[in-house]
Amino acid sequence: MGSRLVATLLLLYEETMLRHQAGPGHPERPARLAAVVDALSAARLPRAEWVAPRPAALDALTRIHHPEYVARLRELAGSHAQLDPDTGMGPDSQSAAWLAAGAAVDAVDAVVEGASRRAFALVRPPGHHAEARRGMGFCLLNNIAIAAAHAVAAHGCKRVLVVDWDIHHGNGTQHVFATRDDVLFFSTHRYPFYPGTGALEEVGRGAGAGFTFNVPMPWGLGDREYGAVFEQLLLPLADAYRPDLVLVSAGFDAHRDDPLGDQRVTEDGFAAMCGMVRDLADRHAGGRLVLFLEGGYDLSGLSRSARGCAEVLCGADPPQIRSALAETRDLVGRIQEVQGRYWPVFAPG
Repeated sequence: MGSRLVATLLLLYEETMLRHQAGPGHPERPARLAAVVDALSAARLPRAEWVAPRPAALDALTRIHHPEYVARLRELAGSHAQLDPDTGMGPDSQSAAWLAAGAAVDAVDAVVEGASRRAFALVRPPGHHAEARRGMGFCLLNNIAIAAAHAVAAHGCKRVLVVDWDIHHGNGTQHVFATRDDVLFFSTHRYPFYPGTGALEEVGRGAGAGFTFNVPMPWGLGDREYGAVFEQLLLPLADAYRPDLVLVSAGFDAHRDDPLGDQRVTEDGFAAMCGMVRDLADRHAGGRLVLFLEGGYDLSGLSRSARGCAEVLCGADPPQIRSALAETRDLVGRIQEVQGRYWPVFAPG
């Protein structure tokens, strides 16, 4: 990647990722990514550039994943395998996973080196459930964790903010950074729900205490509640942390039409959240922002939401959502009570 700014938004995609097969009837199907690519292609986004990623290098993977697990995935190339009841592989899955992780690395290189201000990694398999030693929850490699670790190791980033708005908690991302203070993990997710992690008391440990920030959400919440959480928790947290890079696990399975989630967020809600994240990246990180496609299983809701976010990343004004501040007061208060021990901005008085 060159150092000259050539695009407002870099879209990273390679069609090999469509050939990943998780199994017959699996919700994480090729049509998901195809729908997103079609929607963004039709949008004619201004100053957006499509780029094919390169497969990730071994050292990028092993910053997050144990070498034995990486070797096992390589051995499974070209075959069918089941890593857990939810997570399958087909003959092209290993190649797709390496490209998805490579897109994560290339996206970070692009925004940090100045080839693009923002990037959207249009990838599958998704990543945020993958643990250091195993895949799970449809995920083989943890794309966003690989990106964050690469930003620190290769580019010297000191404060990476990871925002995860997927309806499922990003257990893998939380766990690999639980003892570190150079990556701050902020997650909104339905709770209790799969994968069972993400309680608000999970705050990290050791040097990482306070750098895990969980917002466990009850079911049935929509744009106004998510907007309130972002306004009251994420924005003051980011202003206190002052990240030098912002990464987003952009799962769209909290959409009101999604078959797996039972939340009520609309495409306008996702675009509004993206606008808030864009603006905080502009304030603190020189605009350096990367979205990574995670979940989302209703094709129409998924593609409309991804398009709305891409338009915001290209400079469109985000939708205006009236936040449900009163309705979320108890939830926000409980989280502020826990996190106030680590972040003075949330301490009483």
